[in-house]
Amino acid sequence: MTVFRRLPAYSGPSRANGKTESECLMFALIAALVFIGSFLLAAGTIIGMFLAYHDKMVAALTFEPIPQEVPVYRLRISRRRVAPATRQAAPGFLAALAA
Repeated sequence: MTVFRRLPAYSGPSRANGKTESECLMFALIAALVFIGSFLLAAGTIIGMFLAYHDKMVAALTFEPIPQEVPVYRLRISRRRVAPATRQAAPGFLAALAA
């Protein structure tokens, strides 16, 4: 014959940290509810974003850009020739002495 024990509403401190069994169970319950709630909020946000932006995601994935011609650059390099000098250049040392 199995005997079921009835838990009292309040039990004295039974752990080394001074917490009662009911306090530990209440903390675990609240922690589990916060974890599940945050997980459901995150999953709902992700699903909502997929539903809101489904059309834009499909359009972006099936987009084919319009082909463009490759630009051709035509370069013309021209170098002007220097006209020959009409006067005779003085040597640098004599010009420095004259100054």
